[in-house]
Amino acid sequence: MIDLEAVVALRAVATNGSVAAAADALGFTPSAVSQQIKRLERGTRVSLLERAGRGVVLTDAGRQLVTSSATVLADLERLEADLHLAGGGGTGSADRRVTGEVRIGAFSTAVRGLLVEVLPRLRAEHPELRVPMRESEPWETIALVASGQRDLGIVHRWGGVALAMPDHLVETPLFTDVADVIVRRDHRLAGRTELEPVDLADEEWIATFDSTICRQWLRRLFDGVSNAPRIVHESMEFENHLELVRAGLGVALVPRMGRPVLHDDLVAIPTVRPASTRGVSAVHRRSQADSPALQVVLDAVRSVATESAAAMT
Repeated sequence: MIDLEAVVALRAVATNGSVAAAADALGFTPSAVSQQIKRLERGTRVSLLERAGRGVVLTDAGRQLVTSSATVLADLERLEADLHLAGGGGTGSADRRVTGEVRIGAFSTAVRGLLVEVLPRLRAEHPELRVPMRESEPWETIALVASGQRDLGIVHRWGGVALAMPDHLVETPLFTDVADVIVRRDHRLAGRTELEPVDLADEEWIATFDSTICRQWLRRLFDGVSNAPRIVHESMEFENHLELVRAGLGVALVPRMGRPVLHDDLVAIPTVRPASTRGVSAVHRRSQADSPALQVVLDAVRSVATESAAAMT
């Protein structure tokens, strides 16, 4: 009998590219992941991983197992959801007792702007439901949900920046977030009510890393404007961006969701043509659509998202 837990570990290696990264995604040690895969190889009597330089890659048999197991794991998720419904654990039951685990992946501002409200509510209303959270970029979140390593993902799209969505995932739009240009109150543009990219062509910028969707959008914002944006400082934390702007070290594009109250030294100005907006969505596997636990978490996320959107306008 194939060990399904070990199959999940193999899928994690395929998704994350290494045993160490898979272990980090699953919350195990690299040794534990390696042992699971070795046990799977003994059970199937075929090699599933092979050395490639200092790392490993999946063999043909390993890739076949990862591909074929997707249907089996999806069927098991549907079976589990059906059992919860049959046992009275559905969202329409009288006591609304929901148990189990829903693993969430979300980008950093969604953690601050949504999940810090969602998770305490769920703990209070459904004490037997476990909802572990992991911070990850949207591309990584989609991969984690698609491969079964997370159950619900919170992702965002800036403008026209592409975000591939596998067919077996369901996307639920939550709300539209807005980003403003943050400048010091003594900046030459601080009195403006709106800005266009050409107004900011000569500025020094604080931005997230080059691999992020936020950075990609900042570049697209300046399409057609030569030599802009000029990135001087990089940080993954928007709170750091605000402090660097306050220190007079540049300007920054910072989303409203999860943004703290601005210091009196700072001014937020929206951009136009194009407006800096991003769509925030929740994603889950289609096979979990009937899971009472997932629906309870998704409902809580929707509720807080609606409140957050109203507060940001």
